[in-house]
Amino acid sequence: MSDDQASSASETVEAYYQALRNGDPLGPFFAEEPEMVKVGISETLVGHDAIVEGLADQTATTTDWTVESRDRHVTEREDFAWYHDDVSLGWRDTASGRNYDFETRWSGSLRADDDWQFVTLHVSTAGDLD
Repeated sequence: MSDDQASSASETVEAYYQALRNGDPLGPFFAEEPEMVKVGISETLVGHDAIVEGLADQTATTTDWTVESRDRHVTEREDFAWYHDDVSLGWRDTASGRNYDFETRWSGSLRADDDWQFVTLHVSTAGDLD
């Protein structure tokens, strides 16, 4: 990920949230696997390349992210972990100027090779997108 690699799955999740807030690249948080998946509020990305491309586009077209964890639970077992969280999520679309705010549910799994990386990530909301 970076010079300050996370030493636990929980630290990786928090670092991902912080990178999202900061507008930093998110691709390095994902393992290079062709069949991995990231499900977002309005898209499904399959494979490392699609995830990296989709997240780069997201970063380029959004700003002012809020990511407020309300109930994070991380379970770590040697080199594998899973987590879930309730997150207040918001951002500004730079093309339309529209602000978005959602109460979201996050779940994912991570593995540790040299560092902890997501192998699945799922973000959903019970509300409408409008």
